[in-house]
Amino acid sequence: MLIHLDASSPTPLYAQLIAALRRAIVSGDIADGERLPSAQDLAAALDLNRNTVLRAYRDLREEGLVELHRGRGTIARRPTRAPDGGVEKHLDALAAAAREAHVPLADLVAGLTIRGVL
Repeated sequence: MLIHLDASSPTPLYAQLIAALRRAIVSGDIADGERLPSAQDLAAALDLNRNTVLRAYRDLREEGLVELHRGRGTIARRPTRAPDGGVEKHLDALAAAAREAHVPLADLVAGLTIRGVL
């Protein structure tokens, strides 16, 4: 699992981590039922505080994208609900505005995460 976080971004590291893990789970890069690294291991690999990873895992649990099991770790769960097609035009407008403002995709996704959209 390759995760890149930008410490110089105004987007908090936990939000960047949530966005990266969400994308990987939804896209299938992390398979349904796959065990994620322990919070300690992922924190060490990304040079983060363990609590930052735990916060990301808890937020993803709230979204139904992971299950947390004491002693067994964190398990990815693929969402079963398809996105609402009615928001496509708004997504197109948001993408166009982000391109025009030269906002990186990671910052856009993280910004939506912070606002509880993702």
